[in-house]
Amino acid sequence: MKSVLVILTQANLANLQVHESLSATMVLATFGCEVKVLLQDAALSLLNAELQFEQLKHAFKVASNMVDSFEFYDLSPILVENRHQHSHFVANAQQEIEFVELNPDFIQSFDFVLYW
Repeated sequence: MKSVLVILTQANLANLQVHESLSATMVLATFGCEVKVLLQDAALSLLNAELQFEQLKHAFKVASNMVDSFEFYDLSPILVENRHQHSHFVANAQQEIEFVELNPDFIQSFDFVLYW
């Protein structure tokens, strides 16, 4: 079975690309790939499950709702770099999180890496 590391960097309400990235990640998991998701930088906002979509305020729907369903796709735990352990989003996350050190050895442990 092929292993894939998906590194997400886009913020929760930033653009449509984050929805497409999450959808593609879920498709990979559905069709037999071993997928791990690493949230970096602005993508940590995807851990904010309490954010509500307001049509007049937000141009895009809340992508964190998709992250909430990761457990059904065997995409849990969500990977977060050690340096983000004290982030507000990480501290208040309701999802299962695993802290990792993003280094060449970690990246080499996967067959493929997708960076969105």
